[in-house]
Amino acid sequence: MKSEDRPKLQLPNNADKLLLHSCCAPCSGEVMEAIHAAGINYSIFFYNPNIHPKREYELRKDENIAFAEKNGIEFIDADYDTDNWFERIKGLEMEPERGERCTKCFDMRFERTALYAQENGFPVISSSLGISRWKNMDQINDCGKRAAARYEKMEYWDYNWRKGGGSQRMIEISKREGFYQQEYCGCVYSLRDTNAHRMAQGRDRIKIGVQYYGADDNQ
Repeated sequence: MKSEDRPKLQLPNNADKLLLHSCCAPCSGEVMEAIHAAGINYSIFFYNPNIHPKREYELRKDENIAFAEKNGIEFIDADYDTDNWFERIKGLEMEPERGERCTKCFDMRFERTALYAQENGFPVISSSLGISRWKNMDQINDCGKRAAARYEKMEYWDYNWRKGGGSQRMIEISKREGFYQQEYCGCVYSLRDTNAHRMAQGRDRIKIGVQYYGADDNQ
């Protein structure tokens, strides 16, 4: 990984290692490189039972695994327990993006991350989710802090990965690596709503596994 002119990072309370929840390679690429450049010991935790359909899930996970292996980072692959996710967000199917459904989804993913961290000696957890401009950073951080608060001496690191050019480097890394470019958040309901929006504009439905960063001049 290249060490670029990024802000110097340090874990809260001078902690010695970090468990980083990752949603996908495009979001985590810059976060991983920034953490590596700071010399922080960390592992990737992939737990995203919200991603639908299974093919989309596999595309995102396999790409994240490949990028972690390329850079010698431990990748922890958690279960794809979709039944539990559907049960958790039951009754919130029509909620808008960034609404209560998303809060429940983040809670579930961060609770599992915090549990693994507690059981395996990680004093700090964080997530790559907040680097996306499509996400509500306060919503994500609130969920992360709530999950970490379940355990004594655990902390959620709410570093703003967008600042200092992080969002731009996220795109640059995605183009450099030719990452798969997701066209919706990930769950079946975001796919439904995104397709409805596209069709209202006279556009085709999303085709899974087609769009990649840097594939043409429009990226």
